[in-house]
Amino acid sequence: MADGSAAFPLVDPGLWVERIGSRSFTAGLPALFLDRDGTINVDTGYPSKPTDIVLRPEMLPVIETANRVGIPVVIITNQSGIARGYFGWEAFSAVNQRVLDLLAERNAVVDMVLACGYHEKGSGPLAVADHPMRKPNPGMLMEAARRLGVDLKRSLIVGDKSADMEAGERAGLERGWLVDGEASTMDGLVVVPLRDARDLDGLLAAIRSL
Repeated sequence: MADGSAAFPLVDPGLWVERIGSRSFTAGLPALFLDRDGTINVDTGYPSKPTDIVLRPEMLPVIETANRVGIPVVIITNQSGIARGYFGWEAFSAVNQRVLDLLAERNAVVDMVLACGYHEKGSGPLAVADHPMRKPNPGMLMEAARRLGVDLKRSLIVGDKSADMEAGERAGLERGWLVDGEASTMDGLVVVPLRDARDLDGLLAAIRSL
């Protein structure tokens, strides 16, 4: 999978950590953690082309509100398609830049992107079962918190899979929003459904109160 990965912000062969823009933050702030595929953009199944990307419009005010409040916005995304050989980091980079560009066109700014390319069904160095950076493990949240000085307990997470919520719970977060999900309570994390305009209003209010 020769994709010129040395040119990309890879911490190791399967972990992408990219700081976006130059916004600075005071240590101790909470963050807004967002899954990507299925949460920010429509999940088309291992998206590998920029033309595949269609934003979910309800996420625009979520990111915009976090920007106005002044807290970091962090994307944390599992990318098992890389481990499986469906595409490489070059394709991921192009797709991810398209996501960021579409958001920026609507004044929605992301501050950091972390992507985990490890998966047990991968090949070579990416064939790792239960890698600490792969959700539902909390590694990506912990790494972002370390780099940005984030208060994880006060932070919020939004995703479309139970693995997103479990990663938040394991990282010490107390509140998460599950796209098209059901209300539930995990050990220490209250999961709120995000299905309609009222749910969205609740999420926006939670961000404004941080």
